[in-house]
Amino acid sequence: MTLLHTIYLIAITAEAMSGAIMGMRRGMDLFGICMLGTVTALGGGTARDILLGHYPVGWIANPEYLSFTIGAAIVTAMIARHMHHLRQIFLLVDGLGLVAFTVIGCGVGLEMEAHPSIVVLAGVITGIFGGLLRDILCNQVPLVMQRELYATVALFTGVFYVGMLWLEVNSSLATLLALGSGFLFRVLAMTFGWKLPDFQGKEIRGLD
Repeated sequence: MTLLHTIYLIAITAEAMSGAIMGMRRGMDLFGICMLGTVTALGGGTARDILLGHYPVGWIANPEYLSFTIGAAIVTAMIARHMHHLRQIFLLVDGLGLVAFTVIGCGVGLEMEAHPSIVVLAGVITGIFGGLLRDILCNQVPLVMQRELYATVALFTGVFYVGMLWLEVNSSLATLLALGSGFLFRVLAMTFGWKLPDFQGKEIRGLD
């Protein structure tokens, strides 16, 4: 099992747990919690595969991924009252998962021999789309569409990874550099509160 695959399994487990937590906050039953956790963890890869025509879809080719996500959601439901102690760990694992998903998505795009811009886009979609679907299902403005540096981190990671490969850097080294740089970017953004500019409705006049 490669390092990237191990990180991927950890990431989908963490994402499934984050989705389950949000489902519980919305008063969902166990089925809803498991579904939301699975959508959060696997939604990005599914959207990427459908858009690229990459079949079978990841979790159909590897049904054990469903076991990881459903199991993580159920465990989360059982230990939910203790989860607040793990918030910082979750944020770190989520950041690692974001960059891992992005690199994996870029890898799929490269396998499909897509244009470099599509390769990067495939990585970004893999990284952010699960969380976007989670927020939509929970009827809230997606985190990725707010000021948080999330999609920006995925875009940076994808461009950096593809750029390294274009410079003919060894694939394993490019993967490690992309993971490290993207994760560091995410941690710095969380630590120092880096955000994109936003546009409040009250600041926009004359458009009614």
